[in-house]
Amino acid sequence: MNEERYAHRIRQTLNFGLKDIPPAASRRLEAARHLALARQKQPEPQLAAATAGILSLRTSAYAPHAKQFLAIVALLVGMWISFYWHSVQYITELEDVDSALLTDDLPPDAFLDSDFFEWLKDDSLEE
Repeated sequence: MNEERYAHRIRQTLNFGLKDIPPAASRRLEAARHLALARQKQPEPQLAAATAGILSLRTSAYAPHAKQFLAIVALLVGMWISFYWHSVQYITELEDVDSALLTDDLPPDAFLDSDFFEWLKDDSLEE
């Protein structure tokens, strides 16, 4: 049963017994009703400033969508950081290989020789 239907049934039941209440009790009930309405929690006004928009996410109707958007942005930033970190590691490994080749006893002219590349190809096929 939804809330509106439940509230309607309660109101009908209370209205049915209204004529049996004495006038003094009716005035006290009315005063108590006004007091309760005055103490009722008022909705928070929406903040108009652009910088305060994030603070009002929990009271906004778009809060679930904003939270999903922020989660997606956080995921994308995390993926980008991971990609960047792996690429830096890959470049560091290439630098280590280049350093090892450059500190080797082989002269740099050997790398320019086409016979050297043929020897490397033949050597790699045998393994």
